[in-house]
Amino acid sequence: MRAEISFGKSLIGILFVGLAAAGCTTTPKPAATAAKTKTTQAKPAKVTFNYTAKDRDCLKRAMYFESQHSDEDGYLAVGTVVMNRLTSGAYPQSICGVVAQERQFAPGVMTREVKPQAEPELATAADAILLKGARHPAVKDAMFFHTDGLKFPYDNMHYVAVAGGNAFYEKRDSNGMLETPPPLPSYEVAMNYVPGESMLPPQFEALIPSAVPIPLPAPDPMATASTAPMRITAPVTAPVTPPEPSIAPEPGMPIAIPTPRPAYDSVMLRGSIATNGG
Repeated sequence: MRAEISFGKSLIGILFVGLAAAGCTTTPKPAATAAKTKTTQAKPAKVTFNYTAKDRDCLKRAMYFESQHSDEDGYLAVGTVVMNRLTSGAYPQSICGVVAQERQFAPGVMTREVKPQAEPELATAADAILLKGARHPAVKDAMFFHTDGLKFPYDNMHYVAVAGGNAFYEKRDSNGMLETPPPLPSYEVAMNYVPGESMLPPQFEALIPSAVPIPLPAPDPMATASTAPMRITAPVTAPVTPPEPSIAPEPGMPIAIPTPRPAYDSVMLRGSIATNGG
């Protein structure tokens, strides 16, 4: 009897130990993992500038008359200067306003004839700038240029490129800092086309056709942005069309006062500067 009881106790003990061992080796189910969340970084908004068909024409005119009717490389270099001025905040806030600013670009830039054979390359360069954000890589932040081969007695002219017969430069102080507000890089600029005619600010009323004959400057092949005085010749009768309305700059908007072009009696011939990819 005792042997049966002892055997029974031993059997129960073996079963209990087995069950305990089985319980210890059971792997618990892993806790549910948190759902993965996607995080997207918001892209900064671009600064939008409106332009019209008239503004596109003004851009083409600046590129054509200031690059000595050269090629797309020269066109793009001048167009980059126009866009640098537009996005710097220190010049008029429209392309036509920048191009028509008094004593800054070639005389007659708003009125002279553009040869039809130049239109295809001009259109390609203008659309590259306005639609694709293209810029001449060597021009960088330059907002000024003059005919290549000339030298002026100023120590703030930091040359960066030569293209289309022009030498392009940035105005920098003795510490190497830009003297003008820097332009926006092209990737921060969005150009928005709007229908209608561009309206020039009041200071450009003399360039708007009217019923009264106004004297217009004669073509000057040596004239470039901010480098030569304007010459007035015999009056030329402008087309008789109703005057366009004008708009004033927004309150607080910094407008650059045009820098008169230096007189040519202070100009000396100089050798061509080294280009930087231009």
